[in-house]
Amino acid sequence: MRILVTGATGYAGGTIAPALRRRGHTVLGLTRDTTSATARALTAAEVEPVAGELGDPDSYREHLRGVDVVVHAAMDFGDPAGSDRKLFAALTDQHLVYTTGISLHGRIDQHGRIDQPVIDESTPSNPANPLHFRYQLEQELAASGLRHTIIRPGFMYGHSARTSQLGNWFALESPVFLGDKDKRWSWVHVDDLAEAYALIVERRNAPHADIFVIGEENPPAALDVFTAAVRAAGHTGEIPLAAIPPENWLEQAADQDEIVSSAKARTELGWQPRHSGPVAEMATYYAAWKAAATS
Repeated sequence: MRILVTGATGYAGGTIAPALRRRGHTVLGLTRDTTSATARALTAAEVEPVAGELGDPDSYREHLRGVDVVVHAAMDFGDPAGSDRKLFAALTDQHLVYTTGISLHGRIDQHGRIDQPVIDESTPSNPANPLHFRYQLEQELAASGLRHTIIRPGFMYGHSARTSQLGNWFALESPVFLGDKDKRWSWVHVDDLAEAYALIVERRNAPHADIFVIGEENPPAALDVFTAAVRAAGHTGEIPLAAIPPENWLEQAADQDEIVSSAKARTELGWQPRHSGPVAEMATYYAAWKAAATS
């Protein structure tokens, strides 16, 4: 198949695009700058970097010609909803694999509790959640008539960890854990996530529209992951706790349990994570992040 990956020089897309190429697909990687080091890494992985700006469909429209699948693995932080709507409008008969995330659900009931202790594909989103707009985009995509599969990944880890929560924690000079100290998040290694994308892309007799939650189950407390991360980075002192600043909307959006069931992905795709979560091999993940950060 011929596949276009948006965000191909980003954290998730930079793993997904080469993984698809290794399975024999022709892969184009959309990027603002085809001369950057990350774009050159795509070329080395046999992925063709192509120039385009998410907010300007005219800049990438020609790259859609002859493409069977578009894997959307990017977020335009300048205009996330607007750029995604423009992408929807630019597509014709391509299969769109659309990435959102488990944090779009938020706290489910009016008392600030999770009404469904385990998130699956049927879990609704709280309109008060800062990421509720992503759930609304999912609904707009469903109403558009476009052939699509939505992927809601857990918290990613592994490899460079750049732009990930784990990478942010590795980089802290003065570690402070923010928010609910008892919250738990489901994680997913980027290689396991890339495998899910490949299984979806290659799926035969797929429905016209579908959703998959992708994450490891029975996760540790986020504070335990945080502690392991900052210890791996060399911090030995007490770990202070603090409230999340009001302006940090991404942290606010995830300040609750986000525990998933990937039963549907296991049953319908045959997906099975090969990694055991971030804590057990935290020293390895820190070394990978540090090597990538200093290269």
